[in-house]
Amino acid sequence: MPKTSTTSSPLTSTPVPHSRRWWTLSTVALAQLMVVLDSTVVNIALPSAQTDLGFSNGDRQWIITAYSLAFASLLLLGGRLSDLIGRKRTFIIGLIGFAAASALGGAAGTFGLLVGARALQGAFGALLAPTALAVLTTTFTIPKERARAFGIFGAIAGAGGAVGLLLGGFLTQNLDWRWNLYINIPIAVIGVIGAIVFVDHLERTGPRPKLDIPGTILVSGALFGLVYGFSNAETDGWDSPLTWGMLSGSVVLLVAFVLWQRRAAHPLLPLAIVLDRNRGAAYLSVLIAGAGMFGIFLFVTYYLQVSLRYTPIQTGLSFLPMIAMLVVSAQLSTNIFVPRFGPKIMVPFGMTLGALGMIYLTHLDLNSTYAADVLPPLMILGFAMGSIMPASMQTATLGVDRQFAGVASAMVNTSQQVGGSIGTALLNTLAATAATNFLAANTPLTAAVAADAAIHSYAVAYWWGAGFFAFGAVLAGLLFRRMGHGVSLSNPHGTPAAAPAEAPLPVH
Repeated sequence: MPKTSTTSSPLTSTPVPHSRRWWTLSTVALAQLMVVLDSTVVNIALPSAQTDLGFSNGDRQWIITAYSLAFASLLLLGGRLSDLIGRKRTFIIGLIGFAAASALGGAAGTFGLLVGARALQGAFGALLAPTALAVLTTTFTIPKERARAFGIFGAIAGAGGAVGLLLGGFLTQNLDWRWNLYINIPIAVIGVIGAIVFVDHLERTGPRPKLDIPGTILVSGALFGLVYGFSNAETDGWDSPLTWGMLSGSVVLLVAFVLWQRRAAHPLLPLAIVLDRNRGAAYLSVLIAGAGMFGIFLFVTYYLQVSLRYTPIQTGLSFLPMIAMLVVSAQLSTNIFVPRFGPKIMVPFGMTLGALGMIYLTHLDLNSTYAADVLPPLMILGFAMGSIMPASMQTATLGVDRQFAGVASAMVNTSQQVGGSIGTALLNTLAATAATNFLAANTPLTAAVAADAAIHSYAVAYWWGAGFFAFGAVLAGLLFRRMGHGVSLSNPHGTPAAAPAEAPLPVH
């Protein structure tokens, strides 16, 4: 087996002046918000788009699936391209492409064109999301500032879905469903201007590493099969040959990818990045939190709109206190608690809170009120996500060599996206089965029985969501190292860095 070589010329740059670092953060945070909220902002617009374009209920899922398939399957490629061709250039290309795809989708006159535009959005989002996090990783090298920046960025990553629901409700109800796509254009324009002015260009010296084409094909195919398989399970069930065929093929391709990465001269994802104990724990924590978070948005949205008859705007506003709590928690976590206790304490703490919040939601019924019954668990879950996401995201990229910051950042987004796909498919299937069983056991079928069946199905989903978070708490508690043992700063070549555990990223 040939010896793995991941060496390349170091990137050299002039450090960003202190006064510009926070403008850089504002720029990349805006781009991250655009990508994350686009995974939910279109959901509320679907009924209006369906009426306008005339597609069937069976086709409706492809508006969501097209985005998630392209986004998930191309994330690692997008992250590696940002390492190879430069993060500022990749960031600007991603913003322009995302805006163009959004304009195409907003102007779409047919179902096929809308699906194609959503796939293009996902592709450019896969270029943009890991690049944004990589820019943040290489810009903030002072530990205290780095913690604060990741607190803000992590809060946006956790709250973006809820912001999307709020924005989608407002735009659909007051303007037109197409504005759920057009809204990305002014955001992207501001982002491009910010990138040109505030994001530094890192000059590379020496030969440029080659892109790992076989590795790219293998992992993109594996991620595509994984997300498609779980998406297909939502519609065709777990016994569908296509579901199991896609999931089985994904496993085969993923194994082949790992074997190839062990011998590739220029691996797409050096295995040392994910095999580091702390980083591996961080990626798994993001995946589990993503699965639980998508369940919160999905079933609480159904409950508020279908069971309590909230309007789209009322539903979006209902999540605002959760977002506020998430932001507060993220700042407290990164500035006070993580530096003092480390991710080994904070991530399991957040997971435990998440489990308690989900259990709280199981008590909702048709007579529940927002202030007494819905608001408290949402506040608990907001604090939980603010404890999990910033600590996990910061740990996932700490100590990674700058030349691999893009692909390491892509793993964060991949974990969140895959977690969301798995959580949505599993919870949807479990909820649908619970509703069917409830209806079969409570005949004759009346409107009241159907309403009770829906409430029962949501409760089942919340219990399983609580199980996800509880499992995450145990896993994080076992895997994260204690304070003092720290994050491994070994670079992907296997040469230990000479910095202490709590040191910033090395400057090359």
